[in-house]
Amino acid sequence: MNGSDPVLVTGATGFVGRAVAAALAARGTRLRLLVRRGSNRRNLLGLTSAELIEGDLQDANSLGRAAAGCRQIFHVAADYRLWVPDPATMLATNVAGTRAMMQAARAAGAERIVYTSSVAALGLTADGSPASEATPLDPAALVGPYKRSKYLAEQAVQEEAAAGLPVVIVNPSSPIGPGDIKPTPTGRIVLDAARGRIPAYVDTGLNVVHVDDVAAGHLAAADRGRIGERYILGGENLSLGALLALIAYAAGRRPPWLRLPVTPLFPLAVAAEAFARLSGRTPAMTRDTLVMARKKMFFSSAKAEAELGYRPRPAREAIADALAWFRSEGLLR
Repeated sequence: MNGSDPVLVTGATGFVGRAVAAALAARGTRLRLLVRRGSNRRNLLGLTSAELIEGDLQDANSLGRAAAGCRQIFHVAADYRLWVPDPATMLATNVAGTRAMMQAARAAGAERIVYTSSVAALGLTADGSPASEATPLDPAALVGPYKRSKYLAEQAVQEEAAAGLPVVIVNPSSPIGPGDIKPTPTGRIVLDAARGRIPAYVDTGLNVVHVDDVAAGHLAAADRGRIGERYILGGENLSLGALLALIAYAAGRRPPWLRLPVTPLFPLAVAAEAFARLSGRTPAMTRDTLVMARKKMFFSSAKAEAELGYRPRPAREAIADALAWFRSEGLLR
């Protein structure tokens, strides 16, 4: 790739996209960022030399303008919510938008594309042991529109790779850290736990990773990833109780001690969803999240560690950086 060629990043106003763009900028990369008109651009404040192209994943012409002349493209943009009133909007962004971006990358003659998928598109083991990229997945078992959309989007990218597009897929787990302006569903757990707003928990588990490690994994995938392959970019597997305890101790609070069974919570989830439809607020609990909580969402990053040199840091460091950033934003007092 010519050193003067711009590198396109989509989703840089968001959480993971900001981290990827910042990592590239630290390399001295000439950045081009696709941004939606009217989007919150606070995460771009440190990227003053980047070229901004206004556009949208639903606007193929804008994608063509953004990709033109770029030999390397990081497609990070996605609709990441665990509950949406209308799943069609999420499918349009995550599936149709991803397909359109891959087509724009092909037309631009990009030499390397990194697509940000998710562990949501991967299978889980029956016994709760860490899943890998090769763990079987039954598409009918996918829970919720986000998981379905990321699975379908990844299938579309794999079709493009089979047709010769030089794309590498990365599957981040649950990133936390600086720049989570919305915040994301995982960031909301960190923020609420630090505020003492999670008095109880269910017996589930997830894989937590520092967002800057995810960004480093993206760059390693661009440098050393094999075309058509996917790589889990995870960190530490933790039970939800252990995660909440780490957050509570870091925030100077007592951790929650009450563990609740999942099944009796379903009527509350139905009520929370009904209220969300009326109020426009995101529900604190949904039926989909309760179904997902029945399984431990543990993953192994062994493939990325072996092939990309990926080295994630401990979860406590990610938590500390996330809390420091939330404090700097005035969200923790």
